[in-house]
Amino acid sequence: MLSTTQRTTLGREKDRGSTDRNDLHEVLDTGLICHLGVIVNGHPMVVPTGYGRVGDTLYLHGSTGARSLRAADGAEVCVTVTHLDGVVLARSIFNHSVNYRSAIIYGRAALVTDPEERLIGLRALTEQLAPGQWDYARQPSRKELAATAVLALSLEEASVKIRRGAPKDEEEDYALPVWAGVLPLVTSWGEPEPDPVLPEGIDTPVHILGRE
Repeated sequence: MLSTTQRTTLGREKDRGSTDRNDLHEVLDTGLICHLGVIVNGHPMVVPTGYGRVGDTLYLHGSTGARSLRAADGAEVCVTVTHLDGVVLARSIFNHSVNYRSAIIYGRAALVTDPEERLIGLRALTEQLAPGQWDYARQPSRKELAATAVLALSLEEASVKIRRGAPKDEEEDYALPVWAGVLPLVTSWGEPEPDPVLPEGIDTPVHILGRE
């Protein structure tokens, strides 16, 4: 079960909320990009970035020179992940909506300094984007690791909100001669595009072909 705090308690559309931790994991594990919200020099900043999950810890990364990651270390942050699954067209403009799955995580972030945990976090980030790639490609060098910051955030305080299904119109509007329904949105991988300077004889690996 997800924890219930003042920040994670839904104020509206409470029926769309979920306290099932499995739903949180599903939203995170099927996403590719999150948005990190942090205060930088007294001003809010929201940064899109890659992420990965290991158990109930979320890992994010960026350059050691990134202002957002430096400001996030030891600070209260907010991370969001959203999937848009469809546009819901109702009989009235007011009742138009979208079908979605979303998660918000609150907490105090921390830069990871332990060398072993840094590699665990970077592996999770890589595998989130392309499962199998960590073991396939060259591992980070000491210089590359020194230039990379890894941020850890507990999933202890999080909320999940999901909308599925058809439009919900006013009772009197169901008789209107207006089409209503859902326009599903499906995201899929395209055919892999080899690097133009890739030498001949290097085939697309199986773990990449499997994502088409």
